[in-house]
Amino acid sequence: MDLLTSFLSFFTGLQNQSVMLFLLITLVFILAGAVKGVVGLGLPTISMALLALMMAPAQAAALLVIPSLFTNVWQMRPFAGVPGLLRRIGTMQVGVFAGTLVGAWVLGAPAGHGATLALGVALIAYACWGLSGRKIHVPPRMESWMSPLTGFVTGFITAATGVFVIPAVPFLQALGLSRDALIQAMGVFFTVSTIALALGLWLNQSYSMNAAGASLLMLVPALVGMSLGQRFRQQLPVATFRKVFFVSLIVLGLYQVVAAM
Repeated sequence: MDLLTSFLSFFTGLQNQSVMLFLLITLVFILAGAVKGVVGLGLPTISMALLALMMAPAQAAALLVIPSLFTNVWQMRPFAGVPGLLRRIGTMQVGVFAGTLVGAWVLGAPAGHGATLALGVALIAYACWGLSGRKIHVPPRMESWMSPLTGFVTGFITAATGVFVIPAVPFLQALGLSRDALIQAMGVFFTVSTIALALGLWLNQSYSMNAAGASLLMLVPALVGMSLGQRFRQQLPVATFRKVFFVSLIVLGLYQVVAAM
């Protein structure tokens, strides 16, 4: 079965819309990849926010697995620095894995109005925090217990929404890491979260071979978008783009909340 057949089979019952759906989803991944190329994150967030307008959250989450995994492994470079970084944030990754699997077991695959509402709230919370520009600091003495707790909470939210940013990203930014170390730490965290999400979907029978094939197909537009975003970053001030990015997430989040009511 080729990749395009896998993609179309993934959306059984939508044959009459398959061509338009394919084009729309391709554009979503180009846009999401472009955002990641500019600001270093946002591919799962943008993908989930827009794809959830067209399909069930579980389908959207399954589609983003391979593009997210590949781009985040790339973001982890240089790999020689990963072991040292894990000595500091390793317990957070354990928490993420545990929280995602517990959430998948308790909540099931993201579906229905509850998942849509949770996704909308997560998007709004993340965007409001980003727009506030507030910086927090985690004292070293508190890292030992806050790291696994933050990971677990983030994992649980990931299982419910398919989005893995709150509260993990603010926590990582509060550790006082250098710019390069922070980007690498987010790459590690996003990679672990993506693997845990895929496993949670598989446990809930929401990640089939057709889903994997469709997800692999979407890697190409995601990489195209990342390349465009990296070029765009040279011309547009990152601060301006971040404001547009966060305001857009609030609008999408509000739409999700209203749609779920």
